[in-house]
Amino acid sequence: MTTEQDAITGAEARVRADDRAHVFHSWSAQALVDPLPVEGGEGSEFWDYEGNRYLDFGSQLVNLNLGHQHPDLIAAIERQARSLATIQPSFANDVRGELARLITDVAGERFSSVFFTNGGADANENAVRMARLVTGKRKVLAMYRSYHGNTSTAISLTGDPRRWPNEPADGSVVHFFGPYLYRSAFHAETEEEETRRALEHLEQTIVLEGASTIGAIVIETIVGTNGVLVPPPGYLAGVRALCDKHGIVYIADEVMVGFGRTGDWFAYQAHGVEPDLVTFAKGVNSGYVPLGGVVISKEIAAAFDERAFPGGLTYSGHPLACAPGVATFEVFRRDGILERVKDLGERIVRPTLEGWLESHPCVGEVRGTGLFWAVELVRDRETREPLVPFNASGAAAAPMGVFAKACKDGGLWPFVHFNRTHIAPPLVITEEELVRGLAIVDQALTEIDALIG
Repeated sequence: MTTEQDAITGAEARVRADDRAHVFHSWSAQALVDPLPVEGGEGSEFWDYEGNRYLDFGSQLVNLNLGHQHPDLIAAIERQARSLATIQPSFANDVRGELARLITDVAGERFSSVFFTNGGADANENAVRMARLVTGKRKVLAMYRSYHGNTSTAISLTGDPRRWPNEPADGSVVHFFGPYLYRSAFHAETEEEETRRALEHLEQTIVLEGASTIGAIVIETIVGTNGVLVPPPGYLAGVRALCDKHGIVYIADEVMVGFGRTGDWFAYQAHGVEPDLVTFAKGVNSGYVPLGGVVISKEIAAAFDERAFPGGLTYSGHPLACAPGVATFEVFRRDGILERVKDLGERIVRPTLEGWLESHPCVGEVRGTGLFWAVELVRDRETREPLVPFNASGAAAAPMGVFAKACKDGGLWPFVHFNRTHIAPPLVITEEELVRGLAIVDQALTEIDALIG
């Protein structure tokens, strides 16, 4: 072994040893995890200390919209660090104000201002707080299949099993079923039926819970981790109408899908609706420095003109986070990111995934838009039995482990959740990389076909 190889091996060993001895990992049994030490990344790839390179088909946690080590974002952080590394939020700051203006400009005419947070969870916390204060009503409705963050109210809003061990938390949250035609809770057979019946269910929930008690409805515009569930035509417009009818604030959680993931600045824009509050994080600056926020409608912002908003954070609108946010807008416009996301999604991803419905017995459904897709894996297409049970772990989850290993062996790091794999690469991925990555997933699906016989 050469001196250079010795140094690399030693560096990897130190990273692994420090991690295992001192890092407490989220959502994990600490003795059962062994994280891969990552040495670096560039564009749509990252690599370990042994030189194994992986296409990042989950954009880390669907936040790395402009990829690893984007030179424009790095340069923006460096310039800001030399100019002013930090300033508390009670002062005016150039990049903070500029980013807020840029965000409200693309969000729509209804919006006037931005409350910056450190991430998506506290964005949802503060959006709910605003809605409760403005309406004087505490109860909040959220979907069962959802994830809204890990702080107190946000985890209560969450509809997936991550909520369970955190209960009781905020007892004024009520969950309801959102549209999911493939596994319809309403026995619907068409998108039109799913929309109508899902809206009827939501209004029944509002009536039975008491519209006079409900301050907000929080909805991921496209459900993210829990399935890339694109709402059927008319559903979000129906939610908007119900909120207007019953005096409820409509909060759109765009933490995962905002800033180009679907080919629009915000995913709600493709559905012809405008929420009252929009929460964001992740793609606003690709997570290079933690940043999130709430885009606030003029009506709700005006409620705090003469009344103090009782919330704040030391690092709200941190300059080192806002600078790459401003650069993100520049990159998007210069490089036509929104246009290329729509093009790659429709020209490459959609036909490839729809082809898997014909070639892979294990593929039950594919769905998505832009560069945000889900492939639902099943044991039986007729019964739609999932490849692994809901919230499976241990041996029950093994088939998804087989799929993930096949992807990694092929040079791709997948995003898997329950019985699904999600296709969510960086928005800057090249066409060649995208085609190569889809081919790796295709081959991994072949292994699952053989597994289910």
